[in-house]
Order: sequence, then structure tokens, then C-alpha cells
Amino acid sequence: MITTLSLSKWAALFAIQAALSVAAGAFGAHALTTILDLKALGWWQTASQYLMYHSLAGLAVSMSSLALKAPRILLLFSVGNLLFAGSLYLMALSGLTFLGAVTPLGGLCYLMAWGLLALRLWRAST
Repeated sequence: MITTLSLSKWAALFAIQAALSVAAGAFGAHALTTILDLKALGWWQTASQYLMYHSLAGLAVSMSSLALKAPRILLLFSVGNLLFAGSLYLMALSGLTFLGAVTPLGGLCYLMAWGLLALRLWRAST
């Protein structure tokens, strides 16, 4: 999947994820404030923020020539979004706090993607 998905498809995927972040943030700010407690609303907000940050990062990488040399960065950002934001959204809505054990796996994907990106940028400058 890493190499067979075209860069424009990766960019489209990250643009969709960014749109979902906006929609989820608005939903949380308007529809969930009377339903969720402050802790759950905090999880929701964190999920929306990190989903946007990493959607934009994935979009930027997919639109650059680095993507040709490092498609794993795109996969790691996308999986990180699914695991990190997804687990927090589900936890906020369901109250199933055991899902918090999944969240750090998404964070690890984010860290690996940022590390790979830094490595690729470092190597590209030499």
C-alpha cells in the first residue's frame, strides 16, 4: 500500500483528515458541551488538534519530493491519526477509558514519522 498509493491520493487522504478535524472540533465545541464532562471534552479537543497538526504535516510531505523517498512517513502520520485521535474520540464518546492504552501507539507513530522526516531532510541537505 505504501508504494502503490499515488502522492495525489495521499494528499487527498490527508485533506479529508484535516476536514474531519474541523468537523469534529466544531461538533465538540457545539454539540458535546452539554453531553460530555470536562475530562472527555479535553480528550476530544486534544484529538482534534493532533488530527489537524498531523493531517497538515502529511499533506505537506505528500506534496513534496520527499514523499518519493520516504512513503513510510505518510503511512506513519495516517496510522498515527487513526490510533491517536481515533482512540481519544472513541474514549470521549464511550467512556471506555481502556482505549487510552491505544493512544500512545498513535503518538509513537507520530514520533517515528517526525524522526523519519528529520532524517530525510538532513540527508537531502548533503
